[in-house]
Amino acid sequence: MPDCDSGHRIAADPMEGTSPAEPPGLETSEQFTPAELRLATRNHGLPLEALEYDLTPAGLHYLLIHYDIPAVDAAAWRLEVGGRVDTELSLTLSDLFALAARTEAVTLECAGNGRAQLSPRPISQPWLLEAVGTAEWTGVPLRTVLEQAGIGGKAVEVSFRGLDRGVEGGEEQAYERSLPLADALRDEVLLAYEMNGESLPPQHGFPLRLVVPGWYGMTSVKWLDRITVLDRPFTGYQQRQSYRVRQRPEDEGEPVSRMLPRSLMIPPGIPDFATRERRIAMGTWRMRGRAWSGFGAIARVEASADGGESWSDAELGPQPSRWAWRAWEWEWDAERPGVHELCCRATDEAGNVQPVTAPWNLGGYANNEVHRVPVVVHEPGDSA
Repeated sequence: MPDCDSGHRIAADPMEGTSPAEPPGLETSEQFTPAELRLATRNHGLPLEALEYDLTPAGLHYLLIHYDIPAVDAAAWRLEVGGRVDTELSLTLSDLFALAARTEAVTLECAGNGRAQLSPRPISQPWLLEAVGTAEWTGVPLRTVLEQAGIGGKAVEVSFRGLDRGVEGGEEQAYERSLPLADALRDEVLLAYEMNGESLPPQHGFPLRLVVPGWYGMTSVKWLDRITVLDRPFTGYQQRQSYRVRQRPEDEGEPVSRMLPRSLMIPPGIPDFATRERRIAMGTWRMRGRAWSGFGAIARVEASADGGESWSDAELGPQPSRWAWRAWEWEWDAERPGVHELCCRATDEAGNVQPVTAPWNLGGYANNEVHRVPVVVHEPGDSA
């Protein structure tokens, strides 16, 4: 995918694929597997009504934990920096606290968000639309630490290793990914030790994590313990096999990188307990939501009350940070009783538009098709 600052539009089929080791998919209507349910109990999403918050409380922010949450002794922990550097570093938390800090409001979204709505459905964490959150992350710019170590002349990438270990694709591994050097040196990339003004919770990477604004969440390695400057591309499992755009297992694929534009709506009215179908009374409703993109600020949000047959512009609120979601509002006159399908879609400043239907891919990555909310409108005074 192109760099966010390039101003280029993404390709017509930007969707990402996955590892050849992943099993075949199921039709969307088929039951979720026990493996998917086990993943779902460990990895929770954002309740869509919590889009109300400018900053997501830590307990409502989405989580994807590949392996186990490591128990880290902060006093004994060190961040090791090595590879193609002039001086290897071993930094304590106190060392990092002593460096100039930066705070960024950043929206993070899982690359698999929307996976469970594809058909056939890839078998993995069964996200619907809820794998997102926005927080203020405080820490040291990664660039500061890399410059302190001194970057070697042949450096091309920087890899980041977490303390979480597991088996994936038949390989025992620590979770590890890399960034091209130019992206690693961007001012907004953080080694974060606080979330919303508090120390990182264990599930969000205590004591230190990487935060890469604009990129899907798999890039922001948690429980960080080692940074390695490389003179060749990193070929670990999470880079070589997973998080890649594929239509077939044998394809090499393209790597997942920046978040595609997405808009989500706060579901109006009240829900049916089991189906989550929304019930509202006839009248005028002020719909609200959030939109974001890794390719630049949100330039437009459109909404529809007829399943996407017709669209009208929503009113945009302020965007507190280039890297954080933007609020929007849209007024709907719910004049006709019955079932209606509300939709919303976003356009970013690079011209990328959220698609009505997203192309399928093997891993179910970056399914950013429009958000659809079925709503039952009833007469005033009728039971919901």
